[in-house]
Amino acid sequence: MGYFAAVLAAVLFGANGSITRTLVDSGLTAAQLTLFRVATAAIISAVVLIIGHRQAFRVSRRQLAMFAFLGVFGVAFLQWTYAVALSLIPVGMTLLIEYTAVLMVAVIAYFLFKEQVKARLWIAICCVLIGLAVVAQVWDSELDPLGVLYALAAAVCLTIYFVVGEREVGKSSPLAVAFWTMSAATLFWLIFGSWWDIDPTIFSTRVSLGGTLSEVVVPLWAPLLWNMVLGSFAPFALSLLALKYLAATAAGVVSSSEVIFAFLVAWLWLGEGLNAVQMVGATVVLGGIVLAQTARANKVVDADLALSDGRNHQLA
Repeated sequence: MGYFAAVLAAVLFGANGSITRTLVDSGLTAAQLTLFRVATAAIISAVVLIIGHRQAFRVSRRQLAMFAFLGVFGVAFLQWTYAVALSLIPVGMTLLIEYTAVLMVAVIAYFLFKEQVKARLWIAICCVLIGLAVVAQVWDSELDPLGVLYALAAAVCLTIYFVVGEREVGKSSPLAVAFWTMSAATLFWLIFGSWWDIDPTIFSTRVSLGGTLSEVVVPLWAPLLWNMVLGSFAPFALSLLALKYLAATAAGVVSSSEVIFAFLVAWLWLGEGLNAVQMVGATVVLGGIVLAQTARANKVVDADLALSDGRNHQLA
């Protein structure tokens, strides 16, 4: 059950990258799309908590401040930078760069929190850097430099979510952390997301899904609904379910398969393929990610604390 839930979450998250790309290309800004995603997650989380865990709404001022920080820098900016990067560079490349957060977390754990880190971390860093250079073909790259910068910014934001979230989730339930952080992100984008510029008629506008599905034309609200529910909250909930059955490291390694699914969907749907050399580079990167994910010393954690290595950032 745990592996099934983790893989299904990775499939949904991976497919969601192409849907996000379609929505951004259809007229919604990255900030507006992010507002819809985080608001949906906050509302569904609130409903679930009201039904079965109302005490999660009781938090201290310090916790509230940390949730606000996490919501703005670990969620709001994460989703925004991710969406902007998708509009500039291929889906798979965006996720590949974003997942370097796994390396950043391990390095921070070693230097800042003095955690024991296995020697394989340094091998992992070399694998990821070399692999990314090969995938990006830095010797003859056509990648938009701005898109790469936004993807790197998304990696930094994801690192913040992992590092801060790991230390906060032990004080409350994972779903409570989700509610408060997504609520903070929603409030942020309500202020800065320019949602007031949205023409309500855009939701009924018929848009092409593009790529191999270019002949499929649907109203904009259909892929948006998918993005909010099946691309955001559902895989997030599946990640939590997986962590009830799997150790954090196992769940984290399985979740990294999202990159593979993202490449596959983007290739079949948007025609964003890789050549043979780039495929080798992507494999090296994924190997490095798995090594880094298992480099931190194993700790005895309960299902709540295990959220730290889950894929719960994406909504992400």
